Amino acid sequence: MNEKEIIYFDNAATTRLDDEVLNEMLPYLKDYYGNPSSIYKLAQKNKNAIERARQDIADIFNCRASEIYFTSGGTESDNWAIKSIAEAYKSKGKHIITSEIEHHAVLNSCKYLESQGFRVSYLKVDKNGLIDENELKKNICDDTILVSIMFANNEIGTIQDIKKLAEIAHEKNILFHTDAVQAVGYIKIDLKDLGVDAMSVSAHKFYGPKGIGALYLNKKIKVLSYLHGGAQEFSKRAGTENVAGIVGMAKALELAYNNLEKNNLYVKDLRDKIIDGVLNNISHVKLNGDREKRLANNINFSFEFIEGESLLLMLDAKNIFASSGSACTSGSLDPSHVLLAIGLPHELAHGSLRITLGKHNTQKEIDYFLNVLPDIVKKLRDMSPLYEEYLSKK
Repeated sequence: MNEKEIIYFDNAATTRLDDEVLNEMLPYLKDYYGNPSSIYKLAQKNKNAIERARQDIADIFNCRASEIYFTSGGTESDNWAIKSIAEAYKSKGKHIITSEIEHHAVLNSCKYLESQGFRVSYLKVDKNGLIDENELKKNICDDTILVSIMFANNEIGTIQDIKKLAEIAHEKNILFHTDAVQAVGYIKIDLKDLGVDAMSVSAHKFYGPKGIGALYLNKKIKVLSYLHGGAQEFSKRAGTENVAGIVGMAKALELAYNNLEKNNLYVKDLRDKIIDGVLNNISHVKLNGDREKRLANNINFSFEFIEGESLLLMLDAKNIFASSGSACTSGSLDPSHVLLAIGLPHELAHGSLRITLGKHNTQKEIDYFLNVLPDIVKKLRDMSPLYEEYLSKK
């Protein structure tokens, strides 16, 4: 490959804005600039665009348009759902259940609620990151008001049986929220069938713009306002709407769903070639997460005797951009909480590499990656005292 070409393997962190989505957004960035809350024609055109987008998104998810609230992204949606439901139902109880492998937007929202007098149970997962239904049942108490479990994990790609977990919660009249930020665009979601009460979505994970997301809130549940001010978003979230972002998200979701099966088959083929290529040609490597119950685009390896940060820097020198874990914690020196939760020791968790593919990746890129990776791993292990010690003992 041309050494100036970039290979982007970090689509779980963010995706490239689709050209069709950009074209849909451009008029609302330049020509249709009116504030949707005003009453003149220029403004009402934007108001109508918002409501069309809301209906289009609701049609795709099979819910009511009035159950879709626009937010700034997944983090806000998670915060709003968890904190607002907790506050609205605290007279019924102050116990919440989540898992050890949630995104930090969920975990830190729960930590905040603990500081406000709520109790939170953090479910353990098995070696592949899957939740045992019996673990959920055992942790339900008389005062449990909310269960929040992510649909698909952002680090190891593990997909939970959300429908079944929601049914368990509802048997005890407990509300259920799912962070579906990584799932949307890879899994078809029918909210009436899925049965959750709240769901978080972020557009930039499926080739939409950054800074726009959505929160599904079932009309049957009581939810408090998150931002106070004007009457936007059914008087639940104040602030002038991000019209271009909303229009872009609706278009991106439409494209993602219309091409979901085709894109999944394409990236899954690339994913499996990387998994087989690495496991068959490099020793002391572990694939993290379930081989089958995982997102079509997700790969997570742990390399023994290697620091993940060093691996990323050497890949970066080859213009290959990947991750050692969640983008939100990439500045941290701590090992991934997800990898620790599935039972990896600290030293193996530190040697992780997350590759998340997208529709723009090519077979040529995969071949190049598989060609350069063994040499990079060898160079790093040759510099590792731990590897030297391993060889001497062997």
